[in-house]
Amino acid sequence: MNRAVVILIIVLMGCSLMLVYSQQRARMLYTDKNRLELQEQRLIQEISRLEYEQRELSKSSRIVEIADKQLRMKDPKQDKTIYVKEKDL
Repeated sequence: MNRAVVILIIVLMGCSLMLVYSQQRARMLYTDKNRLELQEQRLIQEISRLEYEQRELSKSSRIVEIADKQLRMKDPKQDKTIYVKEKDL
């Protein structure tokens, strides 16, 4: 009977340690999950901001403004326009 009690105590201690380990692991996984969810939200916000910025930068009015101010480009005048006709084969 002594032997059975010792074996049961060892098994009980092992189960207790496994319970503590699994609870700690569950806590760590929960905190990781929360951290990753926050990171996901930040990335979603960043994607939205970048998509908005891309739309703003690709507007034709902005492109024309940059062409006028920074590149000093002007629309061609009518007398400077050359038309090329396709030669028939």
